[in-house]
Amino acid sequence: MLHIQLHGLRAMGTHGVLAEEQSRAQPFEVDLDVEFDSAAAAETDALEDTVDYGELAAAVERVITAERHQLLERLAGRICETAMSDPRVSAVTATVRKLRPPVPVDLDSAAVRLRVTRAAAER
Repeated sequence: MLHIQLHGLRAMGTHGVLAEEQSRAQPFEVDLDVEFDSAAAAETDALEDTVDYGELAAAVERVITAERHQLLERLAGRICETAMSDPRVSAVTATVRKLRPPVPVDLDSAAVRLRVTRAAAER
């Protein structure tokens, strides 16, 4: 298995429980680790035989910017669903960080990490 890692994808999104979070976009950061069988790509050296990380990054950015969710857990789930839509992907781990969480303490970020495997996704 090969791992494609995307780190530090940042986008503005409207996700959160509080009214202020639902009315104003805030910064989010995502790290992805996508696992897939790379045998074909290693042999052919062809983009169509691999997971195109440019397309994947654009799709994840669309989830952050175009969808609205209350919980980071749901946002992470949608990002994993997006990555798993490529049938070659066997597993994905997404870490989603809210970079300015609205809490009354000094906190750099709040995050969730979700791992989804093909076997679990098919249940």
